[in-house]
Amino acid sequence: MTIKIYHNPRCSKSRQTLALIREHGLEPEIIEYLKIPPTPAELKRIIKSLGVPVREVIRSGEAEYRDLGLADTSIPDARLIELICQHPKLLQRPIVVSGQGARIGRPPEAIEAILP
Repeated sequence: MTIKIYHNPRCSKSRQTLALIREHGLEPEIIEYLKIPPTPAELKRIIKSLGVPVREVIRSGEAEYRDLGLADTSIPDARLIELICQHPKLLQRPIVVSGQGARIGRPPEAIEAILP
């Protein structure tokens, strides 16, 4: 089973989540999403797998959130997805995807439900 982690090595929760995956004897595919952002189609699949609204994967504390006016709830989901892909710093982290679903690793233990 392939496990992917959308990872930011500068984030302590992301590092803890990666360590937790490895403690389970697994080596995930590591995607440094700040360097290689997901495509809109990939992000849409991830959000569907998470089973959450698009806004739940947006980091509202980032300057880009304010600069882009993302508090405006009339912005359609498709546009939000485009903006997240253009400004990947907005994406919640870490996100782990496996054959059993996807989870945001906050707290890191949340991902254990989708590990084999």
